Amino acid sequence: MQDLLQGYIETRRMLKRMRRNCQGEHVATDRQLLGEMLGESEWIIEWLETGRMPGNRRGIERRAAYQREKLVDPLRMQAFAARSTAGSPSNLTEWELNQIEDALCVLSERERECYVLAHGQGFSHEYIADLLRISKGSVDSYIARAQEKITDRLQNSLFLV
Repeated sequence: MQDLLQGYIETRRMLKRMRRNCQGEHVATDRQLLGEMLGESEWIIEWLETGRMPGNRRGIERRAAYQREKLVDPLRMQAFAARSTAGSPSNLTEWELNQIEDALCVLSERERECYVLAHGQGFSHEYIADLLRISKGSVDSYIARAQEKITDRLQNSLFLV
């Protein structure tokens, strides 16, 4: 990372030098292009130095990761949906199957169907909507409600500890 940062810092110095020494027929255009390149390199340097997108002060760029938080381990959920019996390390024990069943038992049939298709099979919400012949907004709602119910179940069930 430090090598990459040093490369951008050196590029910034070179662009500043070129902009200062800019002469010739197309001075305004050349200075504008060099200024844009300089701005881009400064933006990248700030990102590399701070570890966050420039201009964001509160880490909002990470919010989406928290909103997409999966309540059940994706590998376990995929193994649950596939019901595989091969010698894969992602196969579930009887106890793990029972835990997932218990977490999913609080869902309505449609919520369970959408949740398993999204998190177990990895289908997009749009594809699930086409598959089940419902709107994408309905799929979003079913999955959001399912996640709320599973969260509540995980916090209140002694079986899932």
